[in-house]
Amino acid sequence: MENSGGRVFDVIVIGAGVMGSSTAYQTSKRGLKTLLLEQFDFLHHRGSSHGESRTIRTTYPEDYYSHMVVESTRLWEEAEAEIGYRVYFKTTQFDMGPSDNKSLLAVVDSCRKNSIPVRVLDPARVIEEFSGLFRIPEDWIGVVTQEGGVIKPTKAVSMFQALALRNGAVLRDNSEVTNVYKDGETDEIVVLAGEGGQFRGRKCVITAGPWTKKLIENVRGLVLPIQPLETTVHYWKIKEGHEGKFTIEEGFPTFASYGEPYIYGTPSMEFPGLIKIPVHAGRACEPEDRTWAAAPAMVEALRGWIEGRFGGLVDGDRPVMTQSCMYSMTPDEDFVIDFLGGEFGEDAVVCGGFSGHGFKMSPVVGRIAAELVASGRAEGVDLTHFRVGRFEGDCKGNVKDFDDQVKAH
Repeated sequence: MENSGGRVFDVIVIGAGVMGSSTAYQTSKRGLKTLLLEQFDFLHHRGSSHGESRTIRTTYPEDYYSHMVVESTRLWEEAEAEIGYRVYFKTTQFDMGPSDNKSLLAVVDSCRKNSIPVRVLDPARVIEEFSGLFRIPEDWIGVVTQEGGVIKPTKAVSMFQALALRNGAVLRDNSEVTNVYKDGETDEIVVLAGEGGQFRGRKCVITAGPWTKKLIENVRGLVLPIQPLETTVHYWKIKEGHEGKFTIEEGFPTFASYGEPYIYGTPSMEFPGLIKIPVHAGRACEPEDRTWAAAPAMVEALRGWIEGRFGGLVDGDRPVMTQSCMYSMTPDEDFVIDFLGGEFGEDAVVCGGFSGHGFKMSPVVGRIAAELVASGRAEGVDLTHFRVGRFEGDCKGNVKDFDDQVKAH
C-alpha cells in the first residue's frame, strides 16, 4: 500500500503514456508538485505510446491541427535540448492520392491558409522529385511539404518521464486507479489505486488512453464516445541493393496515401532494410480483448499498394514483422481536451480520444493540460473543437466535408 503520507500534490496525472508523461513534464517544469501514475510498468506495450516510430506532419485537412504541430515541433526540440539526445528526426512529408480526393484537396487548402509551404506535383514530377522511388497513377497528385519526420515513441515517453523526474515529479507505476472523487471537506481530489493506495491532489489530469472511457464513466458517470481500436503495424523488406535509398539520410520522406484504404509509412530507420507501411485502420475492441494479430484483409490491401507505388523495390509478398498497437477513436476523429465538469468542475482535465494521430502533438497537449490546471485557460489555442459537449444529444461531433481517415474492420 502507498499513499500521499499527508502530502497534497498540486497535480495528479493518471496515465503515463506519451500524453500523461508530457503533461507531467510540463506541470513539474512550472514548479507544480506533480504525481504521475501508471497502471502497468512504465514503457509497457499495452497502449498507444510504445514502438519504434511515429510520423510528424503538418498536412491536415482540418485547419486547427497544423499550428499545433508547428508548436509541437518546437517543443520536441526544446525537450531534446534539455535531455541531451534526439527523439525527433526531420524529413520531407509526401502525401498522395486521387486528384479529386476531398481530404487531400483540403490538406492543400489548409497548408495555404496556415502559410505552410506546399507543392502539388503531377505523376511525372513525383518520379523526378523522389528519383523514381514513388510512382503514382495518372489521375493522382502528390503533395510535398518540408515539415515531416519521425518520432521515436518509447524513447520520447522515457524522455518526458526523465525530465519530469528531474523537475521533482513523483512517478509511480503498477498503480491502477480504481476511483477518483472530490473530498467535500478539503476540496481536494482523492485518487484511489490498487492495494489500498490513496493520493490527494488539488488538480487532476486524466490521460488514460484506451482506458479513458471506462475510467471517466466510473468516476463521473459520463459516457464519452471513445472507441478503442486494435491496429497492426507492418514492416516490409526492401529489395537487396536498394536499402539505402529508403533512408532519411538519402531524403526519403514520411508519407501518406489518401483514399480507400488510407496507408502511411516511414523511412527505413529502426530496422535496417525494412520499411514501415501499415493501413490506418483497426478492429474495434476493448483494451483487454486484443488478438495481437494482423487482419488478413489489411495485409492483402497493402500488397497491391506496395507493388503499385514502389515498382518492385519493396517485397510486397508478405510483411516480415508486425507490431500491435491501440487507437482511441472519437466519432469525428478529433481530440477530447476539456474540463471534466460535474463535482470536479475545472479542477480535473480529461485528455483522450487522440484517434491514431495525436502522438506528434503530445508536447502541445501536455502544455495545454498544464496551463488548464495551473490557470484555467490555455494560451494560443482554440479548444472549441475538442470540447466534451460536442457529443451531447447523440451528436457525432464536429461536422466535416471529407471522409474519415481511420476505418474499423
